Amino acid sequence: MTVLRVIKVAQRLGFTLEEVADLVEAAAHRHGKSDSGLQARATAKLAEVEQKIADLQTIRDTLVQAVDAGCDDLVACAVSSCCPLPFSGPADGGRHVDLN
Repeated sequence: MTVLRVIKVAQRLGFTLEEVADLVEAAAHRHGKSDSGLQARATAKLAEVEQKIADLQTIRDTLVQAVDAGCDDLVACAVSSCCPLPFSGPADGGRHVDLN
């Protein structure tokens, strides 16, 4: 039952099933060592979450600008120099924002 609780908590913290399996495996094989890798993995996950928050903030800010500018037609916005949407730059609109 403890393992199931650990899995559920780790998933709520954003760890994938594969990452959870690695954490559980590392903890099972630590043989008295105090380091099961959680600190390093939690630090990496925290950096990942902070990057997602920054990406979402950028998306939010751009959407607020689009709403405030009255953007209502993506095709018209694509050719308008005053549209706040990121149509200039690479085909994907600049830096790729991964929401998954």
